[in-house]
Amino acid sequence: MNPYTSEVLGQERTFAGWWMPVRAWVDGLHRHLNLGESGRIYSEIAASWLWVEILGGLALWLTTPRARNRIRRIVVPQGGPKGRKRTMSWHAVVGVWASAGLLGLSVTGMTWSVHAGAGIGEIQSALAGPSPAVSTSLPAADKKPGAGQEAVNDVGIDAVVAAAHAAGLRGVMNVSPPTEDQATYVVKENTRSWPERHDTVAVDPATGTITDRANWADYPLLAKMTSWGIDAHMGLLFGLANQIVLALLALALIGMLLWGYRMWWLRRPTRTEGFALGRAPARGAWRRLPGWFLAPAVLIAAVIGYYIPLFGLPLLCFIAVDTLLGHLRRRRTDRTEAAA
Repeated sequence: MNPYTSEVLGQERTFAGWWMPVRAWVDGLHRHLNLGESGRIYSEIAASWLWVEILGGLALWLTTPRARNRIRRIVVPQGGPKGRKRTMSWHAVVGVWASAGLLGLSVTGMTWSVHAGAGIGEIQSALAGPSPAVSTSLPAADKKPGAGQEAVNDVGIDAVVAAAHAAGLRGVMNVSPPTEDQATYVVKENTRSWPERHDTVAVDPATGTITDRANWADYPLLAKMTSWGIDAHMGLLFGLANQIVLALLALALIGMLLWGYRMWWLRRPTRTEGFALGRAPARGAWRRLPGWFLAPAVLIAAVIGYYIPLFGLPLLCFIAVDTLLGHLRRRRTDRTEAAA
């Protein structure tokens, strides 16, 4: 595109056939179910609650009877006759093996989400400080008088890239030309496989000299961990091995969902009992928890809910609905007892 006349000078197709459109559609399905903003919120809710599901499943597995035997037999699912026990064994074993990877996917997925990502960014900045960034302003001595002077004295992208290479940048690089708010070229490495390279330099457009630099080695550890986690989540950090692990985790999660539904189906209420989802847990269980455990748990949940709002807001809704149902049940019980 000619920046002065808006004339299209050339066009290059970035995909051929059906694969890239399908990949783009699947990417949208993963991000927001191809439903726009509502789908994106649903997707973030799923990521915000996945870690709760995993930790809850591990807690149930560890606190059920014969947990020690299950720990010793965790290598393979138990055989025996088909039925709910065998299904539960597959669900538990696959869940335990996949739990670390699924927790990692939940955490790394939230780091670049809209709402949780902002909260995690606040925590990162508070604990480790901001990540280094280059200054895109020209030194006073290099500024040229007159409007548009910089555009005339521009060494061009090839010379800018050569200057970045001379400064030690390698691999895939993103080049941002000067704008109204950015007086220099900015060249940033974008090598997302291990070992990652993310050095950045600012280049004077008139002389091709380096005016500022930000090294990946100087980034805070939390910032590096966030970048590593995102790239591992996307299957970029360790190449094919990374992608195979992600595929196995996806299959494990699908299997756990199917086994979970099958376990419910095998113990569902019979037809003679009428349609029902199953017996609800006994109410008031939280009141039996000791105060030394309950008070910190409530505080931790409140802090997590503040920084991960799509965990906190649904949790408040669950509590409100549960409180309302309990109130209605007590009123119904009181009326029944009064009538008796």
